[in-house]
Amino acid sequence: MADLFSPLTLAHGPALKNRFMLAPLTNLQSHPDGVLSDDEFRWLTLRAKGGFGLTMTCAAHVQAVGQGFPGQLGIFGDQHLPGLTRLAAAIKGHGSVSSVQLHHAGNRSPKDLVGQPVCPSDDPETGARGLSLGEVEQLVEDFVAAAVRADQAGFDGVEIHGAHGYVLAQFLSPEINRREDRYGGSIENRARIVFEIIDGVRARTRPDFQVGLRLSPERFGLRLAEIRDTAQAVLTDGRIDYLDMSLWDVFKEPVEEAFKGRSLMSWFTDLDRGNVRLGVAGKITTPAIAAKMLDDGADYVLIGRAAILHHDFPERARDPTFTPIALPVTAEHLQNEGLGPAFVTYMATWPGFVQAA
Repeated sequence: MADLFSPLTLAHGPALKNRFMLAPLTNLQSHPDGVLSDDEFRWLTLRAKGGFGLTMTCAAHVQAVGQGFPGQLGIFGDQHLPGLTRLAAAIKGHGSVSSVQLHHAGNRSPKDLVGQPVCPSDDPETGARGLSLGEVEQLVEDFVAAAVRADQAGFDGVEIHGAHGYVLAQFLSPEINRREDRYGGSIENRARIVFEIIDGVRARTRPDFQVGLRLSPERFGLRLAEIRDTAQAVLTDGRIDYLDMSLWDVFKEPVEEAFKGRSLMSWFTDLDRGNVRLGVAGKITTPAIAAKMLDDGADYVLIGRAAILHHDFPERARDPTFTPIALPVTAEHLQNEGLGPAFVTYMATWPGFVQAA
């Protein structure tokens, strides 16, 4: 278990004091305009206080039209800076590295929140409109501008959300992205937007600013071989500090027949990663599972549901036999763990998570 509590250095900025990152978790708690709420502030700072080496915000949208859910934290305007500045200072004050996850939902933006959703190409299924070339260029700019805002607010870095079928994953998908310009066609063209955002963030933030990238290798029209090649290209490029692979379940085998016979995770841990750190997320619920992920080649782990159940999961993980409280839990338990009313209500929509009142 000792490896879980060894520091993790990154190519830029401060080291993590341990191998635990708080996963970027949807929580519906911020104000309708994207301004940070006291409830979201409490939820995140309590995790920093609870021992996470890096505390990451929920997905924060970089354009108003990219909002993915109600109560989402925003980073698309300077009106968000005071709340973000307060949050960054508090997270760092608890000895945790601070990061904002940068996000745009693309065709997954609810129409009742954004009006007309947008997408790499026209999408009849969701009614999303394809982006013009100029709008793609503006999207790159707005991701970069959001990172600059995070830098101004005092965060140690950002993570670029390229997973889970949101807009950057939509560009990576050959099923969703049917563009015929430089952002469509080959996987190199479809991944172009990701590299342009990384380059822009690096060019316009301070030298020790940290940049992470989240990818997921399945679902939403993604092809495992292409995501693996993209991951290798990002690792080889070396301009990011960490790659966060969201796997749904760290023990699962790939869905695609050609890749079965070994874990999905292993297709990424065997890549040459240079100075870039590689982490995994997906049902890491106990210290024993977290330790096994490091044994199996990950540099760090991202904790989601277990962090909802226990704000101090990293400290509790010093006991290798620790197991999170059994589900379902009471609403009172979640309130005591720093979840506000909107977050508790959201968790009640997850089957078997919250006891019926």
